[in-house]
Amino acid sequence: MIHIEPKTVLNISRFIVFMGFITALLYQRVDHIYRTLVALIGLYIPDVVEGCFPNNAKLRQFLAPIYNKKTMALLGVFIAVHVSLVNVPFTTVDLFHKEWRNADMISHFLGGMVVWIIIAEVLLNLSDGGYLRLTRRKLTLYSFLVLFILSFGWEVAEKLSESEISFIHEDAGNKLRDVVMNTFGGLSALYLVLKGRYPFEMDLEH
Repeated sequence: MIHIEPKTVLNISRFIVFMGFITALLYQRVDHIYRTLVALIGLYIPDVVEGCFPNNAKLRQFLAPIYNKKTMALLGVFIAVHVSLVNVPFTTVDLFHKEWRNADMISHFLGGMVVWIIIAEVLLNLSDGGYLRLTRRKLTLYSFLVLFILSFGWEVAEKLSESEISFIHEDAGNKLRDVVMNTFGGLSALYLVLKGRYPFEMDLEH
């Protein structure tokens, strides 16, 4: 079985996003230049936080996912895949919005997975720190509740922005599918945490 260090995965993700940035410059796609720059900045935040606050126990408790290299590796994979779907590196192909509109299913699945992991890890650390009293069942319930709220909120915000972006238009069925894919991603993440203990172990009572 091939084992790749989380840091290596994160660096590969950064490289892929950087290739997307170069592609955006080559084809002068302004929206993608902005998108890839924001993605690159986001992918380097863990290094900045770790470098500036390496021994801050309280900060680690509240920002546990940022300090967890495994969680950040999963985030890196999601961002790299999403950016590449929006503009396949060194081409003008936009799978996400034009050539293959169903490509957003991939992003929503991976996004749901990563968002749930981040929510659950924050709740777990707040529980371990005594700020919350959670059982495994309660943590699962609350984390999915937050995921649903964020999912519906995102879809509402996306719908409101359609008038500003001419080539994006999604009907109610597509919106529902996006929420379902987010949920499947979250459920897959739950399985990964409970069975594979990755990227963290949910060491709570049932």
